[in-house]
Amino acid sequence: MATGVSFSINVSAIDKSKIIAGKKGNYVNMTCFINDEQDQYGNNGMVTQSVSKEEREQGVKGNILGNVKVFYTTDAQAPVAPSHAGQPVVGGGIDPDIEIPFAMHMKNTIA
Repeated sequence: MATGVSFSINVSAIDKSKIIAGKKGNYVNMTCFINDEQDQYGNNGMVTQSVSKEEREQGVKGNILGNVKVFYTTDAQAPVAPSHAGQPVVGGGIDPDIEIPFAMHMKNTIA
């Protein structure tokens, strides 16, 4: 299955103390949560700043940095607008304890 997602993040919400200085630039570890259904705003999930295993065990949550929209998938139909538009979504089906073992490279350096 192939899935295309787009997301935007609020760089002001990044915990600057967790920026990793690398040989080719500065990096921020992020985690993307994707739900099967869209919320009232047409989003399929969120992007958070990653936290270490020890931090997760202490109940620390990563900052929510932005929203995710699925725009393409080969295994199912394109996302459809929710029928409950305008009503608050409770729970959302997103599990913040899932660990995604990769880091995303940010093209712009954050001061």
